[in-house]
Amino acid sequence: MRWIVGLGNPGSNYAQTRHNAGFMVIDEMARRLNVEVGTQKCKALVGEARVGDMKVALLKPMTYMNLSGESLRAFMDYYKVKLEDLIVVYDDLDTEVGRIRLRYQGSPGGHNGIKSIIQHMGTQNFNRVRVGISRPQPGMVISDYVLSNFAKSEQADLRKSVEDACDAIEFALSHSFEQTMAKYNAKG
Repeated sequence: MRWIVGLGNPGSNYAQTRHNAGFMVIDEMARRLNVEVGTQKCKALVGEARVGDMKVALLKPMTYMNLSGESLRAFMDYYKVKLEDLIVVYDDLDTEVGRIRLRYQGSPGGHNGIKSIIQHMGTQNFNRVRVGISRPQPGMVISDYVLSNFAKSEQADLRKSVEDACDAIEFALSHSFEQTMAKYNAKG
């Protein structure tokens, strides 16, 4: 089973915030795969789909961002899924709105959701799709910025990055992550 996890915070007051870019990608993947991500399992909302003969689970952890690793560890232990079959999708300050970056390892870079996953998995080696949210204006508190909504002027770029992230995930289901990175990190 492949498992795609979008990071975010539960609740309607967070739905359109920058920190919920991962949830936005999972919602679009669910639309494309015609599946509802609504079953409560392992501290997450889960939806399962078939892509060819492959089972794909879409997850939105309901633990709040800083505890995302708890949900992933519970899912991994319960379903006996492999870490190499995981793709984590999350917001990234160091990538511009409208762009995505793929990686298969690395530090959390100040992202508390990724920090929690590394802590619970015991490794920095897992596939990631980073959705750009850009950096705030100088002087703005990072935590306030990531919990703010995208500006109207950013909506088209946000939509593009969500679409690109879903395209990359779909490609990764039938190609190696290295091939996926080569294709989607090269896009401008």
